[in-house]
Amino acid sequence: MQLKESTRIAVDVIRTHKMRSFLTLLGIIIGVTSIIGMQALIQGIQLNMKQQMEQLGATVFQVQKYPVTMGGDHDRDKYRNRKDITLKESEAIKKYCTYVENVGPEDWEAGRVVRYRDKKTSPTIWIAGGEPAFFPNNSYFIGEGRAFNEIDCQYNRAVAVIGMDVVEQLFPYQSPIGEDISVDGHHYQVIGIIEKQGARFGESNDNRIAVPIGVFQKYYGKNRSINITVSAKSPELFEASQEQVTGVLRAVRKVPPGEDSDFAIWSSQSLYKSFNDMTAKIRIGAIVIVSFALLVAGIGIMNIMLVSVHERTREIGIRRAIGAQQKDILYQFLVESILLSELGGLIGMLFGVLIGVLASALIKVSISIPIFTMLLGFFFCSVVGIVFGVYPAMKASKLDPIESLRYE
Repeated sequence: MQLKESTRIAVDVIRTHKMRSFLTLLGIIIGVTSIIGMQALIQGIQLNMKQQMEQLGATVFQVQKYPVTMGGDHDRDKYRNRKDITLKESEAIKKYCTYVENVGPEDWEAGRVVRYRDKKTSPTIWIAGGEPAFFPNNSYFIGEGRAFNEIDCQYNRAVAVIGMDVVEQLFPYQSPIGEDISVDGHHYQVIGIIEKQGARFGESNDNRIAVPIGVFQKYYGKNRSINITVSAKSPELFEASQEQVTGVLRAVRKVPPGEDSDFAIWSSQSLYKSFNDMTAKIRIGAIVIVSFALLVAGIGIMNIMLVSVHERTREIGIRRAIGAQQKDILYQFLVESILLSELGGLIGMLFGVLIGVLASALIKVSISIPIFTMLLGFFFCSVVGIVFGVYPAMKASKLDPIESLRYE
């Protein structure tokens, strides 16, 4: 029997028994929907994270008190008693680490309101204290004016470099350069504007201002742990510079030999790797769940095909009587099983993409359609149709023509 004719018969059978076919396909639909939706969301998050991590360049890493982990909050109590990281450590890195180029100590306060005359921003602005290396290490480029320099930091000048969110809210029709703004009652003169950064994970990267770290500590306190961004002189020295910084910090902080370091070093690469390791475990779990779903769905397909063979016994006898061979009957029922399984796979793919789009809209990340996963899913749906359709097809092909014609 020709493929076209077998397909037409299979479509007619599925159309005739719509509800039965849908319930049979439910397992495949659920399994494929979950894997496609999850993969689309993970790939979208990976893409957004990669873009965000590129903000710290290929040669930049960061030193801080607490480690950065993926897949859950780390136990902060475990690290709470660590000594704070201070400007003393930053100066030691500058002095003794020969593989590094820029060292940028920084500290942050979130949720601030910036005021200019009778205008004010929403309470979502981050204020950062830093040194000149703060800008290149964080890939902040100056669009207008200038960044603060060593002289500004040395004399603790009350100057500020602002992001585009602050510009748009306070200076929509004028240049902010030279104007005075205030944060928490403290006044700063605007000397520069950071080029627009855009948003990552639905959060703006333009809602920030930067001031010299000495001024920051004067207003927000010195008894707090800072972060230190460090850039290696070249990508080839990236690993060596981390080892060098680790050695210097262990010596400065008097960490005994053999004990773990009482600080954390992370980079965009390490954080991205941590995320991939976490999602790999999620994928394995999803594959196990989907495998069970496809197994259950395959058993359902085999059951419904056996029912179909029973219901169409007389039809099979008529086909055999007018010249159809065993292989034609086998082929017909096998095509029907494969088509049924692939239909469930296609519906699951559609739902999976829709769920991925909705989830990405909720968490505000771009969607990434997992083409390879969709093709792989379609292939496995075909395999399920073949594996679980062979037995009913063979049973149909081996029916005795005479007995089949007599069947009522």
